[in-house]
Amino acid sequence: MEAYFKQFLTVFLTLFAVIDIIGSIPVLIDIKKKQGHIQSEKVVVYAFFLMLIFLLLGDSLLKVIGIDAASFAIAGAIVIFIIGLEMILGIEIMKPDKDLDSAAIVPIAFPLIAGAGTITTIISLKANYPNFIIFLGILVNLIIVYVILKLIPFIEGKIGKASISVLRRIFGVLLIAISVKIFTENMAIILKQNINF
Repeated sequence: MEAYFKQFLTVFLTLFAVIDIIGSIPVLIDIKKKQGHIQSEKVVVYAFFLMLIFLLLGDSLLKVIGIDAASFAIAGAIVIFIIGLEMILGIEIMKPDKDLDSAAIVPIAFPLIAGAGTITTIISLKANYPNFIIFLGILVNLIIVYVILKLIPFIEGKIGKASISVLRRIFGVLLIAISVKIFTENMAIILKQNINF
């Protein structure tokens, strides 16, 4: 039992660090301003199903549709880069989606919560931990995500407009840095696979 708890703790903390919902708060506040509302329940349900699909099917699903994990990660990195750019420059590249169902999926459920990093982490964890431990780690993380999403209006009221503006730019830079890291790491993987050095 103790061994299972240790495994769960490792999986939970790994996913918590990758999802980084606390670090995403300024991004979520920014999205809430654009959309007017974040559908917390739908975001969590979509993110859960995305993670569950990759937990159960993993690499095989990407192979079936002819996409490797590295290409998938690069696509996610581009979306994250655009979000970061918007936050720094105060511009609007990704127009607010009038369809709230669609807005719940992109960019919150994917790539912020169940993004390329989270999905590749889940696939990697499968090599060392049983599925039910990873499932529990996903579940507990999504409960935390749900609570944070529900608290966004309260957090926004407490932080203040000036602080939000500063935080938005700081986290915009961090998002771009993360996206560049994901992009370069996975581009190197693709180059190694396709080019003989």
